[in-house]
Amino acid sequence: MAQAGQAQQGPQALPGIHAVIAVGSGKGGVGKTTVAVNLSIALAKLGHRVGLIDADIYGPNVPMMMGQTRQPSVTDDSMMEPLESFGVKFISVGLISPGDKPLVMRGPMLHQIIRQFLQQVKWGELDYLIVDLPPGTGDVVISLVQTVPLTGAVVVSTGSGVALQDARKALEMFHQVNVEVLGLIENMSQMRLPNGEVLDVFGAGGTAATARQYNLPFLGSVDLDPAIRQGGDRGLPVALGGPEDARAKAYFDIAKEVIDRADDVLEESKDVLEIS
Repeated sequence: MAQAGQAQQGPQALPGIHAVIAVGSGKGGVGKTTVAVNLSIALAKLGHRVGLIDADIYGPNVPMMMGQTRQPSVTDDSMMEPLESFGVKFISVGLISPGDKPLVMRGPMLHQIIRQFLQQVKWGELDYLIVDLPPGTGDVVISLVQTVPLTGAVVVSTGSGVALQDARKALEMFHQVNVEVLGLIENMSQMRLPNGEVLDVFGAGGTAATARQYNLPFLGSVDLDPAIRQGGDRGLPVALGGPEDARAKAYFDIAKEVIDRADDVLEESKDVLEIS
């Protein structure tokens, strides 16, 4: 039994934040962080207030892609100030422990970091807080859903059978923790050569087929393009090109789908609360 005055347990909504959206994948190497970063920038360029949490504790690549690696400031009340690039506020363990030294953590330490990134960062007013999850189905997701109510999750995969086998595990994981899946994204879908030839490298269309199989929205696909990789490596993601840029357009189309799906989920949640 809880003692008098004991803090309430369970996920607590973050004041001033409209929607919290996780970006996950069943396996590594499918470009999940690249999608999360470019999605965040696209949302910001569409006029929204956006935050990005790099919760990929073992591979914190967001600082490199966002072009900033300095440590965040800490205020007098022990709150961290997020860094900001391209209109997106962000925080990452890569800012706190930079360099090539690996972080070796167990469950309780992971939970503490996730909770700090959610509750002890001065996010201010945000329309969307994007959370870049580590690949797989580990402790970070459990910590996340125990700390804050998620609006929904987006699952990133390539079209290959191997990647989709693990993506289905991610879908089942979100189902088990009662997180709505907003939809699936196919990354590195096709490669367009300078002569116009299109190469099907990883099985284009496989992710859309999986979405249909699970009766989930397919949010869109992103081509396999060296410029996307180069943009991330240089800290200048391609979404900076804006919605009319040929390479950036896919991210803006996906961002609009994510907005619509998140709004639908929030509206349904509000209706349920009003009925109850």
